Amino acid sequence: MIVKTLELDIYIPESNSLKDKRRIVKSLISRCRQKFNVSISEIDAINNPRHSIIGVAIVTNANSYADQILDKCIALIEGEYRVEIITIKRDDY
Repeated sequence: MIVKTLELDIYIPESNSLKDKRRIVKSLISRCRQKFNVSISEIDAINNPRHSIIGVAIVTNANSYADQILDKCIALIEGEYRVEIITIKRDDY
């Protein structure tokens, strides 16, 4: 069993309120969850309207498959024009 996690620190420049931020973050989370079947959630900076930390986890039996899915999640989020990824942290368990 292979468990891989991803922590994304994102900046949301056009967000002026928590409501704006949550709309954008929930959309990203929903799209990643539906498209790649990963566990994903906002894990920190919840009350900051322009900043969010998103955690992603995948459990699989193939190391390369896990890396491939996490890369696709990163690409999906990078492709979102409303957010900028500040840092990416990967961990293997």
